[in-house]
Amino acid sequence: MNLLSSTSVFGFYTLISRVLGYLRDILIAIFLGTTIYADAFFVAFRLPNTFRRLFAEGTFNAAFIPSYAKANLKNKKEGKRFADEVFNLLLYILIFIIIIVEIFTPAAVYLIAPGFYEDSEKLNLAVEFTRITFPFLLFVSLSSMLSGILNTNNKFAAAAAAPIALNIVLIFSLLIAFNLELNIAKSLSVGVTLSGVIQFFILIFVTKKFYFPSLKISFKFKKNIKNFFQKLLPSIFSAGITQINILVGTIIASFQTGAVSYLYYADRIYQINLAIAGIAVGTVVLPSLSKKIKENNKNSINILQNKSLELSLALSLPAAFGLFIASKEIVSSLFGYGSFTRDDVGNTSLALTYFALGVPAFALIKVLSSFYFARDNTKTPFYISLLSMITNVFISLVFFKEYGFIIIPIATTISSWLSVLIYFIFFNKNKIIIFENKILMNIYKILFATALMCFFLYFGLEYFEDKLEYTYKFKLIYLLIMIGLSVAIYLFTTNFLGILKFRNYKFK
Repeated sequence: MNLLSSTSVFGFYTLISRVLGYLRDILIAIFLGTTIYADAFFVAFRLPNTFRRLFAEGTFNAAFIPSYAKANLKNKKEGKRFADEVFNLLLYILIFIIIIVEIFTPAAVYLIAPGFYEDSEKLNLAVEFTRITFPFLLFVSLSSMLSGILNTNNKFAAAAAAPIALNIVLIFSLLIAFNLELNIAKSLSVGVTLSGVIQFFILIFVTKKFYFPSLKISFKFKKNIKNFFQKLLPSIFSAGITQINILVGTIIASFQTGAVSYLYYADRIYQINLAIAGIAVGTVVLPSLSKKIKENNKNSINILQNKSLELSLALSLPAAFGLFIASKEIVSSLFGYGSFTRDDVGNTSLALTYFALGVPAFALIKVLSSFYFARDNTKTPFYISLLSMITNVFISLVFFKEYGFIIIPIATTISSWLSVLIYFIFFNKNKIIIFENKILMNIYKILFATALMCFFLYFGLEYFEDKLEYTYKFKLIYLLIMIGLSVAIYLFTTNFLGILKFRNYKFK
């Protein structure tokens, strides 16, 4: 297994999905801007999409992969039985949740956007759109389990590519609605659920070589199934703490007009790096690390952990500094058109600036929690995540009235770095990882390469200042040129210094 190669495959398809996601959001920004329709759709999309990220982006697999791998190691029949029981129980639980939410949708909307109750029109729109989007949860969660089976067999491409369906369907939904003069926000809501159905059937087809679900009505489960579900909730909460913190931020931001949209657009921008530096690395390392731990191969365990941390930092540090330096230009070039005003650009870029400071922490949490998940320990990450959420809520609530929505990305960043600090304290105390001298030297090299990249980016943005103005039509082209050159400088420097070479991440 090559950690960098597998991460590259996962990251490639994720990159395509996120680029299409940007195109989708650019179109939404043009046609909806930060209107009440945009806010209502984003809230309706936030609830099932948060669950999508909680289930699909490694968190469900954090509990599933070690348990499934252990059952499959005994024999294929035992692995199939375990997967069937999980699939069926998950199916029944999700159907029950969806029915409850469909009945009590106003209460669900109140939980994630209490500020909407001050505006009856916005509230009614959010309730209507949520009822349309929420069934997406069923299909995306079952798809996550199928992705876990593929990942256990070291097949990462299809699982990473499946979410592309969401963005393609939403883009077509938006364009069709615009041309036929339909309600754009409502059409997008329909597209969300439709994309979940498509994604599920794609993964059913791809996974059939390794597993095909057998439906049965039975509520008698063996001990390993009960153990799995006991681990599932803590793993979802702990590995998805960044998404949970953002959801908490959405709830608080709903009291300020336009704030939900500002945070949504800022979140969309930095998520592409999180998907590669955190989710991809954590997802790829988990199956291999689980196997090495079961084999008690201490040397391989330590090498895998050191290399995954190094790779995560090598991918997240330059992104964090790049987003911090170019936040305004990035937001303007991606979304600064049509209904998305200069003020919208300013507020969104301000949120992105503070989110950028937390990008390495967001990525590291995904990787660090995987070290515990591979050891079948979901409790420790759960307690760390709980402390992080409490910190986030406390800072947001205490300072929201004074600073407004901008305190939300600040609180998310602070609470995430606190989690990283606690993880390292625990690792040192329990001797879970021994840091090699080589990784410390490589981190210095990464920081040097990042500094060179930032130097070039800063002066490049100043040189093209007039071409990156809000009103300039081709500003996105100049931004892509600058980002492309900056990335090339970083990759050349790291490669010259011996970082990000495929041979350095190859394991037997």
